[in-house]
Amino acid sequence: MARFSTVEDFLDAITVPAQRQKIEELLHWVAGTWPELEPVIKWNQPMFLHHGTYIIGMSVFPKNIAIGPEAELMDRMRGDIEAAGYTTTQRLFRIGWDDPIDYALLTRIIETQLTEKATVSGLWRP
Repeated sequence: MARFSTVEDFLDAITVPAQRQKIEELLHWVAGTWPELEPVIKWNQPMFLHHGTYIIGMSVFPKNIAIGPEAELMDRMRGDIEAAGYTTTQRLFRIGWDDPIDYALLTRIIETQLTEKATVSGLWRP
């Protein structure tokens, strides 16, 4: 598997045009909506940080985009996520390539992370 050093490297590795377009639109939406977030590559996937703390990350798989808030927030929002039609695991939820992106749900997740982690100094919640 290729190692990515930039978000552009990550995107360049996606060979299915419709999949690249969907994840690229999602990443640009996050960056454009919250310009204070820093897009980075960690663990070979794109993530957004705020003052050095993790806000949200994305991964791509053959059947979906995986979205990872933190496990604690994932637990609290699981009902809303599943009500939006997404499948979940302990730490992430999946948006199928043919599924619509629920931007209102993502907004709530990101805004909650920003609020709850406003004073967190590490990557993860204490």
